[in-house]
Amino acid sequence: MSTEIQSVEDFRVKYSRGSQEDGGVREQSEVEVLDDGEQHPDVGLQEADVHREKKLPAVRRSWFRAFEVNLGVLYLLIVAGIMTRYALNKSQLQDELQDTKTNLTQLQSSYDKLSKNHSQLQEEVKKLKEKIEEKCPDRWMRFGCSCYFKSTESKTWSDSRRDCQDKGADLVMINSKEEQKFVNELNMRGESWVGLRAKNTSSGYEWEWVDGSLLTETFWAEGEKSTNFFSYGVCCDNNANLKQAVEHYEGYNSNKWICEK
Repeated sequence: MSTEIQSVEDFRVKYSRGSQEDGGVREQSEVEVLDDGEQHPDVGLQEADVHREKKLPAVRRSWFRAFEVNLGVLYLLIVAGIMTRYALNKSQLQDELQDTKTNLTQLQSSYDKLSKNHSQLQEEVKKLKEKIEEKCPDRWMRFGCSCYFKSTESKTWSDSRRDCQDKGADLVMINSKEEQKFVNELNMRGESWVGLRAKNTSSGYEWEWVDGSLLTETFWAEGEKSTNFFSYGVCCDNNANLKQAVEHYEGYNSNKWICEK
């Protein structure tokens, strides 16, 4: 093996020397041959490098294109999410706005009703105040918001009521224990007619006041609540309780009366 290497080296030396003796042309040829022999393996490496260099940009372009596609899809998803969220929020806000408008309309309606009721109450208070402060006519007495008149003569219940109506009043209607006590104090000298009468109904006779309202407070003397035809209320017994009496067209059973206005 060493002999072969030495032979090659001797050949190259001799060939090189020969080249110098023969002239410049042969030297150039030797150099070219040697150069070709030495550089031949490097050409393959260069071609591989060139191939790799050509292949790398293509891979990079493919990867970059995939990245762009994924980025575009992600962008579209984000935009779609934002638009969906916006649409949902807009719909919710519209519903809330509509509910607010509805509530505002209801509140306005309630406010109008309250204002109307307030005005009516103020008007009623004003009338009551005027009525309380108003002086009762001569021979009339005030209790609460009403004026009362006690007759000095006696008549039937119907004639007594007619006299009250001629005075712009009606027979007294007792609505409380306090009022009944006051009426009883006016009636110290005997019984007086009040605005209570028996009404014939499908279930029998019921007591009602002259304004059509039914008797709700029970201020009757013991055993006096039962009714029959031509029964009328009178005030009062010794305990300030109501009694009843029967009116006859012949004028029997006349009493004094008490008017209220």
